[in-house]
Amino acid sequence: MNSLLDSPTPSGDAARLAGGPRSDENHLLVQGVEKSFGAVPVLRGVSLAVGKGTTTAIVGPSGSGKTTLLRVIAGFEVPDAGSVLVSGQTVAGAQAFVPAHKRNIGYVPQDGALFPHLSVAGNIAFGVSRKALSVRGLSVADRLLELFELVSLEPDLAARRPDELSGGQQQRVALARALAREPDLLLLDEPFSALDAGLRAATRKAVARTLARAGVTTVLVTHDQSEALSFADQVGVIRDGVVAQLGSPFVVYTRPVDLQTAEFLGDAVILDADVSRGVARCALGTIPVRSPSSEGKVLLMLRPEQIRIVDSGPIRGTVLETDYFGPMITARIRLHGPAGSNAQSASGPVISIRHWNALLARPGTDVCLEVAGEAVAFRPAEGGPTAE
Repeated sequence: MNSLLDSPTPSGDAARLAGGPRSDENHLLVQGVEKSFGAVPVLRGVSLAVGKGTTTAIVGPSGSGKTTLLRVIAGFEVPDAGSVLVSGQTVAGAQAFVPAHKRNIGYVPQDGALFPHLSVAGNIAFGVSRKALSVRGLSVADRLLELFELVSLEPDLAARRPDELSGGQQQRVALARALAREPDLLLLDEPFSALDAGLRAATRKAVARTLARAGVTTVLVTHDQSEALSFADQVGVIRDGVVAQLGSPFVVYTRPVDLQTAEFLGDAVILDADVSRGVARCALGTIPVRSPSSEGKVLLMLRPEQIRIVDSGPIRGTVLETDYFGPMITARIRLHGPAGSNAQSASGPVISIRHWNALLARPGTDVCLEVAGEAVAFRPAEGGPTAE
């Protein structure tokens, strides 16, 4: 057990190592936060609620304000307006500001920021308080063994330096170091972006399991839509300094609030349509509309996986080109004339779908299509592209 302490392990701030979490419904509450740098507004009244023990992903394009929001929550930036509450305590607001080192918030930056001169054990133990451990009757070595097991690291890695680890192992060490303080809240700033695709997915799953097991309230910032949807209990889409939509991954993907959100979260098929009594009529036939709020001319949104190749049917098209991705292909298809017509048209709308069988969707092939599920309709005034 003492092998985990082969390297010096300086102690950091005292950690909260005893006592259960509070039962506040909203563990983190961000209310109307604004932040500008000079004359440039970055956050324009952001509000966000995160439940105890849940994971929230904040996703948005570069420059949308997502990292600034994380830094405000952490205490690295002071908001110009609004407030941040953690476990019911105001840590940033008009009348209070708690410095970052007193917020008991764990922070894992994009590159992990491990101390290169310390061993793995030294990095993880950096923030562990021996005084707090004594309350539980644990030694630092005992606590290190707990953390190694929690993040699925082999104890024989304890004496290694960070440059002797793989990218995935480094991220697990960074996570263990953040969890060593038993933080009230954990913030992850694009922690998987430097990893290759296969390692990224495996590390993401391992981290998600670790956080669920530890019951730690977590906020992840990422620009990767699939990462946000697969990792979190709740997804917030931030754009131009405001939260455009906040909800479960299923809701934000299948029921986006506007076209910009729809297209940011994944591929979308956009068609002109007419809606009447909850049914849209478009180049793909008649399609039920989810919670219709518009009548008349609309822009209709479907996800590519909703459009399927079938043996027969009135909706026909010609495959123009395909992209092969192993277990699936993406096929670009030009639809034939109006719905129900067999006449080909060089000006028919072009859509992209996903299909599992490349042989059924070879370029030049005529195919029949059907739509599964409901579509989402947006008023044309909301903007956004139409199909070719």
